[in-house]
Amino acid sequence: MDENEPIELPIDGVLDLHTFRPQEVKDLILDYLAACQEQGILQVRIIHGKGIGNLRRTVHSILSKHPEVISYTLDHPQFSGWGATIVILRSKGEGTSPANVQALK
Repeated sequence: MDENEPIELPIDGVLDLHTFRPQEVKDLILDYLAACQEQGILQVRIIHGKGIGNLRRTVHSILSKHPEVISYTLDHPQFSGWGATIVILRSKGEGTSPANVQALK
């Protein structure tokens, strides 16, 4: 398989970053969230692992700047706790009008 060939990922609301290189993470997350939103999947679980927290910080930095992300939080401790992040996306077409932003506060 060619290294530059795109990898087909199932769009099921769970993205496991363990098999990807750090330089692939930003575009992968952005593309995956867009695909989930397009399919109406508005709660996404991103598995970044526990480790020393570098990947988690990278993921959270990307999410904090993403206009389609309403909120994100570490997963429930019963599941994987700080090894995964749960993301809540806006529904497609919801936008970020002042009324919508106010409703989120």
